[in-house]
Amino acid sequence: MRWQIADDGITWTPASTPLPHYDHIEMSGQQISVVLRYGIDANGAFQLERSLIWPLMRTIPDNCHAATMRRFPTDYLSQVMVDGRPMAHEQVKQISLNGMMRVESDYGYGSHEDGIQVTRTIFPSATAPALIEQYQITNSGDKPIELMLPMSVTQWLTPEERGVDGAYQITASILTETPTSTLQPGESAMMEVSIKAASAKHQSEPAPADKELAQRQAMISDITNNLVLRTPNDTISRAFHMAKIRACESIAMTEAGPMHSPGGEAYYAAIWANDQAEYANPFFAYCGYPLANESAMTSWRLFAGFMNDEYRPIPSSIVSEGRNIWNGAGDRGDAAMIAYGAGRYALATGDRAIAQEIMPLIEWCLEYCQRRLNDDGVVASDCDELENRFPAGDANLCTSSLYYDALISASYLSKALGQGRDKEYASRAKTLKQNILKHFSADVEGYPTYRYYAGNDVLRSWICIPMVMGITDRCEGTIQALLSPRLMSRDGLLTAAGSETFWDRSTLYALRGMYCAGATKEATDFLKHYSSMRLLGEHVPYPIEAWPEGNQRHLSAESALYCRVLTEGLLGLHPIGLNQIELCPQLPDEWNEVALERVYASSPTPYDIKVERQGKKYAVTLTTSEGKSVTRKASVGEKVKFTL
Repeated sequence: MRWQIADDGITWTPASTPLPHYDHIEMSGQQISVVLRYGIDANGAFQLERSLIWPLMRTIPDNCHAATMRRFPTDYLSQVMVDGRPMAHEQVKQISLNGMMRVESDYGYGSHEDGIQVTRTIFPSATAPALIEQYQITNSGDKPIELMLPMSVTQWLTPEERGVDGAYQITASILTETPTSTLQPGESAMMEVSIKAASAKHQSEPAPADKELAQRQAMISDITNNLVLRTPNDTISRAFHMAKIRACESIAMTEAGPMHSPGGEAYYAAIWANDQAEYANPFFAYCGYPLANESAMTSWRLFAGFMNDEYRPIPSSIVSEGRNIWNGAGDRGDAAMIAYGAGRYALATGDRAIAQEIMPLIEWCLEYCQRRLNDDGVVASDCDELENRFPAGDANLCTSSLYYDALISASYLSKALGQGRDKEYASRAKTLKQNILKHFSADVEGYPTYRYYAGNDVLRSWICIPMVMGITDRCEGTIQALLSPRLMSRDGLLTAAGSETFWDRSTLYALRGMYCAGATKEATDFLKHYSSMRLLGEHVPYPIEAWPEGNQRHLSAESALYCRVLTEGLLGLHPIGLNQIELCPQLPDEWNEVALERVYASSPTPYDIKVERQGKKYAVTLTTSEGKSVTRKASVGEKVKFTL
């Protein structure tokens, strides 16, 4: 693998790896996102192009893709002079990632091959619309040097007629306290670069680089210090740690409130029924990061604004800070996605007031799905979340499976809230399960699994979804199909057998489903491989959207799905009431212990979960923040319940 696990992230030491190599990573703050296209050339020098996205600087037309974006390839170190000459002969020693990028290099100057050490630290501001770059330049030689640092302010003005708020001013600044100095051996100087945008409406200024760095580090700590996974596999544990950062950082402070968005240089200040409602929001209730929970509530309130008495579809996406919608693929099963995610989120908050606020949205979406049942009793929709990229028929397996799980959650919620519809929802779920099995069960390419829609005769990756929702009747044939060469590739599941396209979201659902179905060895073997590729391989450090579409963008919600493989798959953690959870651990044979610390699911205060192998059983211990512990024994595949 190209990368290695470090104390607080991952590192790449290029001396031991083939060059050149180039990659890209996305990072986000509340008013900016950045995609860094970086690498090391054949001579060992660092290369960088910054793609900056300002989600709140909207362009005309103000649609889904209307964030202001600009690219900056400038090499600011090329302007630094040492003893009257540019630095040269860069050799990158190490690149580190942990919610920021740090690059450590040796430089020469003039005819000298060494003598200067430079550390770049690059990150988006946590709160301001600015990219921050901090350069520490150190005299590593044995003689004094004269250092001349550039100082400049360069400004651009975007066309006034192209901006929702008029012209936007983009400013790139190079700042230093001592433009010219003599550095003795071992002494350092600092240079700061910021690239920011402003409008008449948005005028917030970044703080000095050291304060911005402290704020970014504090944000990362707020995200990573809760919901801490500890497993015997360091790669999986670290991949979980890193995925939390990407899952939680992509939140912009919009007019409608904090909005979590996918990113990818395409999707900002907007929400989707799949990415946010289905994938990310249920995870946010577990992770104890307040801003993420605020963003979830923003999305529920926005979606609820489209409930209607005629039961017209809720839009797939609400864009432009909540001012507009995108519904270009028709009904994708969005109501089922929202009901599923909102039900799980409401249970996992453990907050009665929140559950009462969200419940009308859940009930509306459930009624919408019920009205869309076809003659076979499964939910009809125009397409699925792949939006006609691949065929989905008139009724697909995903939509009905999501509706099934949403009914289960609604039953728990109705009972917890004393609404009296729990038996009705449970009965609907039972009937729907029978209809799913009757309508979708099929032998496909020789495997006793599911057809994705009526008439489908090619294996599809989303046959995994019933297992995720607890429908395990055909799991053996389904798992065989998922792991067959027809679907499984080195990069994950192909969307359809015979294609070259893969989307991480279905791979991550499949991993979770295999754990839920008890296929622990198969799930863990591939999870190890997948985690190594995504964390330590050629394109790091997060799960990706897809290939070839989007060139494996680091969309945010896929990282939430990765974390849910471990929380809801490996540990089987599932809220079943506002203060109740159940666990169904599925540890691989070589693991004797797993812990999940500072969990917030169904509780306003954190608690720890530890699973220890004891002979043929597990000892599952829950310890509250006050230090009270309860231990329950469980056989493999057996569920244990805790009241919090």
